[in-house]
Amino acid sequence: MKHGYTNSTVGDGALVVKCYQGPEAAFRLSTESRYLRRLRGRLPVPRVHEITSTSLTTRFVDGSHGQDLLDEGRVVEVFTECGRMLARIHRLGIVHGDYGPQNMLFHPATFETTAILDWEWAHPGRPVEDLAWCEWIIRSHHPEHVPLLTHFFAAYGDPVPAWPERQAAMVARCRDLLDFCVRWEPGGGSEQLWRKRLDATAAWTE
Repeated sequence: MKHGYTNSTVGDGALVVKCYQGPEAAFRLSTESRYLRRLRGRLPVPRVHEITSTSLTTRFVDGSHGQDLLDEGRVVEVFTECGRMLARIHRLGIVHGDYGPQNMLFHPATFETTAILDWEWAHPGRPVEDLAWCEWIIRSHHPEHVPLLTHFFAAYGDPVPAWPERQAAMVARCRDLLDFCVRWEPGGGSEQLWRKRLDATAAWTE
């Protein structure tokens, strides 16, 4: 499916099947299925349909993808909703682990969240991890919208960690993903990509 990267994801308009690939695939499958079942009714997440040893099948959720809406100019609406929804997640005492508009679906008219996707990296952790990674996604893939991140932080509500702490969290996550790629395909294209991303992130200034 469009916007899928690490894993193989296919859908038919009724169901979505995600086949996990790379290091710790079974653990990530277990994590995502556990969080989806735990959060059902508490957050807008897809409903689990079937779990196998290598795949997770969920019910299809209709909605506009966050990155598509950013490309259409709905930046303030998306950033505001991302901040509001992240505050809800953190009130439950968990960290999504890959939070941002790239893993969210929105109602095309109201821009309310219809689904938060990809919970395979979820864990108990520090809120700055999600705050920083959402900011990293924007700085990396939508740099023209960085000045509007104030809407994201304002909607989140709680005091936002200072830039040095946010940048440190971004660098730590980039290192984790670099390590993931090294273990999956040493010397491969993904390793080289994440080395460049790590260097670029470490060089950013606020």
